[in-house]
Amino acid sequence: MRLVGHVIKTGIQLGAVQSRQWLSPAARQRRVLLRLLSASAHTAFGRHYGFASLLWQRDAVKAFQTCVPTHDYDKIYREWWHRSRQDEPNVCWPGIVPWYAMSSGTSNASSKYIPVTRDLIRSMSRLSRRVFFDMANFHLPADLFTKQMLMVGSTTNLQREGGHWIGDLSGIIALNRPFWLKKYYRPERDITDLMDWGERIERIVERAPRWDIGFIVGNVAWVQMVIERVVARYDLRHIHELWPNFSLLMHSGIFFEPYQPTFERLLGRPVQYVDSYLASEGFIGYQRRPDTRLHQLAVNAGIFFEFVPFNDSNFDDDGNLRPNAETLWLPEIEPGQPYALLLSTEAGCWRYLLGDTIEFSDTQQLLFRITGRTKHFLSVTGEHVSVDNLNAAVRAADQQMKLGVKEFTVAAEPCGSHWAHHWYISADHPEAHNPHTCARLLDEHLQAINDDYHIERRYALHEVRVTLLPHSVFYQWLEQHGKLNGQAKVPRVLKGKAQQSWEAYWPQILSRKQ
Repeated sequence: MRLVGHVIKTGIQLGAVQSRQWLSPAARQRRVLLRLLSASAHTAFGRHYGFASLLWQRDAVKAFQTCVPTHDYDKIYREWWHRSRQDEPNVCWPGIVPWYAMSSGTSNASSKYIPVTRDLIRSMSRLSRRVFFDMANFHLPADLFTKQMLMVGSTTNLQREGGHWIGDLSGIIALNRPFWLKKYYRPERDITDLMDWGERIERIVERAPRWDIGFIVGNVAWVQMVIERVVARYDLRHIHELWPNFSLLMHSGIFFEPYQPTFERLLGRPVQYVDSYLASEGFIGYQRRPDTRLHQLAVNAGIFFEFVPFNDSNFDDDGNLRPNAETLWLPEIEPGQPYALLLSTEAGCWRYLLGDTIEFSDTQQLLFRITGRTKHFLSVTGEHVSVDNLNAAVRAADQQMKLGVKEFTVAAEPCGSHWAHHWYISADHPEAHNPHTCARLLDEHLQAINDDYHIERRYALHEVRVTLLPHSVFYQWLEQHGKLNGQAKVPRVLKGKAQQSWEAYWPQILSRKQ
């Protein structure tokens, strides 16, 4: 097996060399846009916006931005996607859409249904191969590449609706995983087909001793839950007693840093981490090297990117894109500026507001970090606190207080004639810690890293409140909303209906436990 591992590792190293791109990122992005326009010129969307004529424009990018409006989910679903979900062919992309990935909803819909096409899956698979090739940068031992890969995700038992299937993206990807992964993939299909998340975990725990896991892929919150159950079932000190070859976690979907301290308590030795940025709409980027946690934008993976400066000129107080917002493309971006992403994809997203915000550190290498969501930020008084700020503050408080944080969320609430931030934070032993000390640490850290917050704390933002809760309260809340599935996330900022639901729910759970 060691020889097989060396052969695989050598192939990965050669693939890493061969996958280098010689065209400039801007040239590759322009080529991606032309391919998208050409492929969809005869769809209803393409005919409506004259894609065939755009292909002949001297500046196709500018012509595309001038001709095609921006869309958020509600707008593009209302105007176009509702037709393709009725199995009408050639609406926004050629053919009938075979899958829809369910995602967290908007204020106007309880769930989003994001089209997933075979072209999109193929592009994701190609980029997954490049991720695999870039494992050569992590200097992993050769025999590790003969070990198994545990993929923690949603069910592969998708729901039929007319001529297409509906499910979570992780389940759709698992059904379409590359042939070269099937031998190494765990858990087996009889487990991934189970609809109930709790039952899937139980079966994974039962079979865990049969497997020799080297890699784990998934949302770290759910990966951690699985490992905790395995460690508890077999009375282990750490997971490496059962899976000694576990060496790399590839995670996606949420910020890793708040989970890192509690995750590493489950380990017997350090492992390497690879952060990938995979959304239901497409594969955006991934971490290519172990010496940086930054993502590199995937400019040749079937997605044309545009960037909207995330400021008050382009977004309203609720995080909605304003009409005539400024939009940029790759050659126009600057380092250190927050941008909201617009995507045009091989699944019929056209100038589609993804809802995430990013910030480039290096515009030559296209290295960036995710800073939050357009709608997940706190700014009731002008404090402009991003999810990135929230994560940093929680991590600082956790390091000092040893809380064992796994989940948290924050809401703004009235405080007399002013406002307060109310933090709800999970802890190993919530009753053993002083919430006032936690509030002070959070407040001090945010004031140190966010000037707007520092100013507002002197005026309209009067108080910081903290409620420490058992971890289970957060997961039970997700379960109540049908989101305990291996993919869902606790929102870091609560607003609107989600805030009302949470504020009505958590006191009930605590009263039952007492």
